[in-house]
Amino acid sequence: MAVKQRVGVVVSDKMDKTVVVAIESRAPHPKYLKIMARTKRYKAHDEENKCKKGDRVRIQETRPLSRTKCWEVIDILSQTSS
Repeated sequence: MAVKQRVGVVVSDKMDKTVVVAIESRAPHPKYLKIMARTKRYKAHDEENKCKKGDRVRIQETRPLSRTKCWEVIDILSQTSS
């Protein structure tokens, strides 16, 4: 079974050991065929609190860690310079 992985941007790092990652997907509208951008937000586990707001990260699906958190950060692809 393949493990789901996504790449997104950290939009919040205010919680302890948790970050909110926004993932944007683009798809055509079913009727009008204009390309639309949809954003989905996932809560991901960040054990060492390394991620900061604006970082580009790769997250991977894992077992449920809390009521809303079932993803974990596996890689920081690029960091913000702040």
